Amino acid sequence: MGFIITVMHIVVAPDSFKGTASAPEAAASIAMGVRQALPDATVTTLPMADGGEGTASVLAQASVAGGQSVETITLPTTDAIGRLTQASYFLAGTTAFIDVASATGLPAVQDNLDPLHADSYGTGVLIADAETRGATSIVLGLGGTASIDAGMGILTALGAAAHDARGYALPKGGAPLVQLDHIDTAQLNIKAGMLDFTLLADTRATPVQAATMYGPQKGAQGEQVALLAGAMLQACKVTGADADSEYFGAAGGLPIGLHWLSRTLWGSDEHIRVLSGSAHVATALGLPEKISSADLVITGEGRFDEQSLTGKAVGTIAALAQDAGMPMGIIAGSFEQDTDAYCAQLSQEGSMSQQLAAAARDIVKQL
Repeated sequence: MGFIITVMHIVVAPDSFKGTASAPEAAASIAMGVRQALPDATVTTLPMADGGEGTASVLAQASVAGGQSVETITLPTTDAIGRLTQASYFLAGTTAFIDVASATGLPAVQDNLDPLHADSYGTGVLIADAETRGATSIVLGLGGTASIDAGMGILTALGAAAHDARGYALPKGGAPLVQLDHIDTAQLNIKAGMLDFTLLADTRATPVQAATMYGPQKGAQGEQVALLAGAMLQACKVTGADADSEYFGAAGGLPIGLHWLSRTLWGSDEHIRVLSGSAHVATALGLPEKISSADLVITGEGRFDEQSLTGKAVGTIAALAQDAGMPMGIIAGSFEQDTDAYCAQLSQEGSMSQQLAAAARDIVKQL
């Protein structure tokens, strides 16, 4: 753009580059590239998340930065197709930070996708465990899941049971929910069900879109997508959820079941909220204030496309930068959406750290 500032304050706030670099790793590499190009610059790294995998870790680190002690809890549970696995979450005082992807993530079951019967039971095990360790609130990152079960797996782990009109318990997974008639709470773990829940969504998807938009990436094809869409509608009907609610399609419709559980036990919606994950994380990190005092903000993700601007970390940062009148740089493996920001595409040459550092240098050269 024809101007150069020799002493700059640059905020580096990338999301993870899935499968290649976590958000902290990406932030460190980008910061290295900035310092190579501008040795005198002040660089603030703030790894971001949008409710997807890595959200719990980012929020836990924010708690540590705030002076709070954080414990990492690892325990046996099940993955989305019922295989024994281990998963971890973070406990900061009476708040548990949990990624649904930790137990119910898509990468762990890529070898055996089962969109009709995958469930979120393993995440329910983590929630129940957190309650026994003194947690009174759960912050749940919803992205990256393999299931489309309206959260019934979690409810099952907490002692609830989905029944059909004849009173028979339904098999696990989303597809059987087309037969859902009522949810039996006789064996419910009431203490775990009455925790305060903050659900952080990485998409504005509605319940039906949990199947139509995200079903194919979880293995659903053709009639399976229609079946799962019908299951989500039936789950909404039984639980009283609005089938047009934004965010309720996140994590395979998980907010549907947890919203019903909290409302049933408390008699109101006061103890559960469904929020934009990226906006919540940005606030927790103090990102709006830090961006307003910077000269440039650099963010990034694996692929920049139209979804990047609808609930993802990059879109949230873009809005903050625009509000602050701040220049912005975006690093991505590919660009499929136009933007006015400074852009640098990864070269696919060298290590991921080298590529990110080189892309950061490219952005600085564009100033």
